[in-house]
Amino acid sequence: RSCGIPGSVQAWVHGDPRKVVYPTDSYGQFCGQTDTLNEKKTILFYFNILKCASPLVLINLQCPTTQLCVSKCPDRFATYIDVQASYRYKPDQWNYFRQFCKPGFNNPRKVVLKRCFPDFSTKNGVLTVANQTTFKDGRGKTRNVTDLREAANGINNVLDARSVGMKIFEDYAISWYWILIALFFAMMLSLLFLVLLRFTAGVLFWIFIFGVIGIIGYGIWHCYWEYDHLKGIPGSDLTVYDIGFQTDFKVYLQLRQTWLAFMVILCGVEVIIILMLIFLRNRIRIAIALLKEGSRAIGYIMSTLFYPIVTFLLIAICISYWAVTAVFLATSGEPVYKVMANQTLCKYANLTCDPETFNTTNVTKLCPGAQCTFAFYGGESLYHKYIFIFQLANAFVFLWLVNFAIALGQCTLAGAFASYYWAYRKPADIPLWPLFSSFGRAIRYHTGSLAFGALILAIVQLIRVILEYLDHKLKGTQNSFTRFLLCCLKCCFWCLEKFLKFINRNAYIMIAIYGKNFCTSAKEAFFLLMRNVVRVAVLDKVTDFLLFLGKILVAGGVGVLAFFFFTQRIPVFAEEVPMLNYYWVPLLTVIIGSYLVAHGFFSVYAMCVDTLFLCFCEDLERNDGSTAKPYFMSASLHRILGKKKLSPKKAVG
Repeated sequence: RSCGIPGSVQAWVHGDPRKVVYPTDSYGQFCGQTDTLNEKKTILFYFNILKCASPLVLINLQCPTTQLCVSKCPDRFATYIDVQASYRYKPDQWNYFRQFCKPGFNNPRKVVLKRCFPDFSTKNGVLTVANQTTFKDGRGKTRNVTDLREAANGINNVLDARSVGMKIFEDYAISWYWILIALFFAMMLSLLFLVLLRFTAGVLFWIFIFGVIGIIGYGIWHCYWEYDHLKGIPGSDLTVYDIGFQTDFKVYLQLRQTWLAFMVILCGVEVIIILMLIFLRNRIRIAIALLKEGSRAIGYIMSTLFYPIVTFLLIAICISYWAVTAVFLATSGEPVYKVMANQTLCKYANLTCDPETFNTTNVTKLCPGAQCTFAFYGGESLYHKYIFIFQLANAFVFLWLVNFAIALGQCTLAGAFASYYWAYRKPADIPLWPLFSSFGRAIRYHTGSLAFGALILAIVQLIRVILEYLDHKLKGTQNSFTRFLLCCLKCCFWCLEKFLKFINRNAYIMIAIYGKNFCTSAKEAFFLLMRNVVRVAVLDKVTDFLLFLGKILVAGGVGVLAFFFFTQRIPVFAEEVPMLNYYWVPLLTVIIGSYLVAHGFFSVYAMCVDTLFLCFCEDLERNDGSTAKPYFMSASLHRILGKKKLSPKKAVG
């Protein structure tokens, strides 16, 4: 954290998110910036948009024409020559164009990303602007509207090259409250699902199972109906090999062979699921019974259902800190000015310059008409050279804090449920405030162990992020050996992350039970699980599968609603939908966020089952059911998993 905090402080000092929100004119001023002459001028206007058609625009990321902030785009068609002529004959038109500060190439335009663009339209298949297909460029040439299209595309390419992140940031800026509403809805849906699972674990599971079987069965019937419906239609008996590869995949849906293949695949999946249900029916009953036992524990400690809200708030704070710091880091550059020359042979063109001293140099003498205009944000200082390192440090701090918040929640819940299990007489011997007591113990005694476990996991996750970054950067130049090496490394670290999450989770349970340090708890949990590997593989993983179905239900349901909302397919809310550059930005955020929210809530049940299972294994090894060493498990849990008899006192109790 020693390298992450200074970088974040520098970002908050030098960063300015307005750089990715507002356009900047040739003088380095924000359009729409308060307390300046541009306060009411929020749109960027290009003097000569034809100069933006040059291929050098993509290289320099700059359109070589004067750019000014205006309050609105011109809504009249006129060239510079027309405006000059109107000075004497049409004073009204001249007064209108004077509001754009300098006379330039003006025509009907529309606003895109707070910039003025020609308002193109098609008339009888011909591209026009203001019902005209040609115009005079002021140099004795008649130009076609297609030249304007190329110039506008040049600016669009610059915007695409420089501001994909800006577009995404804009989408978040105008849709963040809808994203929060969707995540709140996901939270309520997850809470409702947990309440239902508390009373109807078995019913919900069999609804899931028979629902999947029914959906696949309907798919089989529909494939057969399509297969039979295409019978006798010319061309439907062709094979996929006969038509070859087609970019229009609808062509394949006109073939009987396609629907036959779909039907065979679905039949295979249906048979596999039915066979698994037949052979694993006893294990499934055990998993359902284990969930019900967990439900009893949650019934006695109802406050655990609301603890995921604490985890959600902690993770939301971590995400907010990371996102805001990342934006400030990305916008902490200083304005960079470059020479914009009218002459193509000017040797000073595209070189950096200082606008305050530019007029005192000999550049204007050697290159008449040259200007020192704003180009982009950047810098050559030591801080700017290490911005990428600061971003990595910020990401590492984010991963560490998120993993610590999750670890704190797991240890707190494990302590609460362990107090339920080790209560000899349930619920009489359960502590008065088990959740709050467990949270206090975790904060007071186990903070170091939790932080150490989170640190190990964060290091592995950061390595995975770096590997993904390297794979993306080297994708076009790497050879076969490099691809193979990166693939192996990514696979190994993915497996390592999964293993560490499994070990950390059970280590936190042992920490909550015995209060030992992280390494000792991890070792004892690992060997305890290895001694009960069959029970772990069957019972625990079947339970995880049931809860995973619930996560998919919440994320999928909220995601479908978000898709219909952001694509304006819900008539009631059609007018409320914000205008987005990419509707998939908030959509993916909602889907991923909903899954994470559901994961946080369902982790209560998962943590309860894992804790009870680990306590049960410890109970079987430490006790034998005698009067001297009675079992602490409930009678129902003993009937589910145990083989020995309970002591008479415990059985009666």
